[in-house]
Amino acid sequence: MSHNTIAVNRRMDKFDNHASVWLFGYGSLIFKADFPYLERRPASITGWSRRFWQGSHDHRGTETAPGRVVTLVPDAGATCHGMAYLVTPEEFAHLDYREKNGYLRLATDIRFEDGSGTEGLVYIATHENAAYLGPAPERDIALQIATARGPSGPNSEYLLELAKALRALGKPDPHVFEIERHLREFQGRV
Repeated sequence: MSHNTIAVNRRMDKFDNHASVWLFGYGSLIFKADFPYLERRPASITGWSRRFWQGSHDHRGTETAPGRVVTLVPDAGATCHGMAYLVTPEEFAHLDYREKNGYLRLATDIRFEDGSGTEGLVYIATHENAAYLGPAPERDIALQIATARGPSGPNSEYLLELAKALRALGKPDPHVFEIERHLREFQGRV
C-alpha cells in the first residue's frame, strides 16, 4: 500500500452522517491539536501498544532520511492512553491530510477516565504501508530520531513533546520513555 492514504481514508464513510465523532490521539495529536474540536478528554483504547515503528517522510523526516513517529500495534491486554477529541466530520479532510503518510482511519472503542465509553475513530499505520519501518532496538530508534528533520521540525521535538504530554497525563509509556532516555544520552554528547 502506498504511504499516501488520503484517497483510502476518504472512502471510510462510517461516521459521515454523525454530527460529531470522537477521535483518539496517541502521538502528536496529544500535544498538537491543529484543528477545531468541540471537547477534549483523556482517554484510552485497549488491545494496542504505541510504538515508534512508522516512518515519517512528510513531517519529521524526508524521503531519503525518514524520521520515526508512533503507530499502534496489536497487543492483547494492553491499554494505550492518549487524548480524545470530539470533532465534526468536516475535520476529516484536514486530519486525512495530516495523517496521510500511511495512516488509515479505523473505528475503535474509546474509554474515558470516568469509565464511560463510545465508538470513535483512530488513525493507525499498519505494517502494510510503504512508510512502515517496523521494530528496532530502542537505542537505534533514538539515534534515527536524533538525526532526522522534516518540514514540521526535528524528529527529536516530536519524541520529547510526546514524552512530556504523557507525563502531564500521568500515563507513563516505557517504550517512549526509554527512547527519550537514549536520545538525551546522544544529545549530551553533542
